[in-house]
Amino acid sequence: MVTALGSLAAWSWLLLGQGMFWRTDVRLPPRREPAAWPSVAIVVPARDEAEVLPRSLSSLLAQCYPGEAELYLVDDGSRDGTGELARRLAAEHPGLPLTVTSPGEPAPGWTGKLWALRHGIALARSGPRGEPAYLLLTDADIAHEAGSLRELVSAAETAGLDLVSQMARLRTAGLWERLVVPAFVYFFAQLYPFRRVNRPGARTAAAAGGCVLLRTEAAVRAGVPDSIRQAVIDDVSLARAVKRSGGRIWLGLAERVDSVRPYPALGDLWRMVSRSAYAQLRHSPALLAGTVAGLTLVYLVPPAALAAGLAGGRPALAATGGLAWLVMAGTYLPMLRYHRQSAALAPLLPLTALLYLLMTVDSAVQHYRGRGAAWKGRTYPRPSDA
Repeated sequence: MVTALGSLAAWSWLLLGQGMFWRTDVRLPPRREPAAWPSVAIVVPARDEAEVLPRSLSSLLAQCYPGEAELYLVDDGSRDGTGELARRLAAEHPGLPLTVTSPGEPAPGWTGKLWALRHGIALARSGPRGEPAYLLLTDADIAHEAGSLRELVSAAETAGLDLVSQMARLRTAGLWERLVVPAFVYFFAQLYPFRRVNRPGARTAAAAGGCVLLRTEAAVRAGVPDSIRQAVIDDVSLARAVKRSGGRIWLGLAERVDSVRPYPALGDLWRMVSRSAYAQLRHSPALLAGTVAGLTLVYLVPPAALAAGLAGGRPALAATGGLAWLVMAGTYLPMLRYHRQSAALAPLLPLTALLYLLMTVDSAVQHYRGRGAAWKGRTYPRPSDA
């Protein structure tokens, strides 16, 4: 009974005291079009992205932006013809000027994505058109509707923001995607409540790496990407660096930015989460143990208490567990609606949380087996070992 009461107390606090993380109304802030549109360089790191590039790159080439904008695709050692496909798409879909480049293998101490971003940003800043006012850092699996860049710049200019990031709407086509993907964003928002991120005086800082508009002078002031070159969770590290250097940041959910990467099988989603879960915990056994205990108390105890109370004729225990489960499912409903999913998935959140718990433990196991954070053929050590 004590454990069930602890779970209910935890949900009461999460409902009211964790920055209203469960609400999905944090969208681009009010904005107006600037009198003069600043220049933008779009930098896309890409490694073996031929499958998704026709949708994502074509959407970037077609951006309707009134000012100067150019596109840099950094081919990070692809083996599937990503660079050649990018050039062909640019020829077939004329739009923003495209430069395709390759930086070679990462230098020691760099992750592949940040090495590619470093190369792309340096190329953009030294281009014939002069240093751009903004950098749009976007992943190769992210598709932008035609006015996305215009809205991002308008928001940054209107509010005086140094970093504007949108959490792309992730794909939820298959069974496992419907079960796991909305929870991914839900858990992220629970860790980094968007309202706290967007509060200038708050310590909380985060970004969504798929879509980050960054003021160039803020990048220089924060020393990025060099200052975060070893980061596996690069988006959060980037936001922290910008905020620590005095920059104003904003993070919210996207309406016109979508991920087109498919995760059709549970194994695909498992690898996506487990490759960086233990890095999120700073490779700490103590934090891992605390995370497992916390997930168990918050997500697994309510249904277990309800079942035990009903089976054992203990109505108080059943009511406590049932109420905690009801609050949990209620906070999940807005995220399901945002992803256009059925409300019937809300009571299944304990099952999804159990999967995430197992993914996190597996991430730690892979780390101690020497496999570390892995992505498309590369494995990264912990930063202190790099």
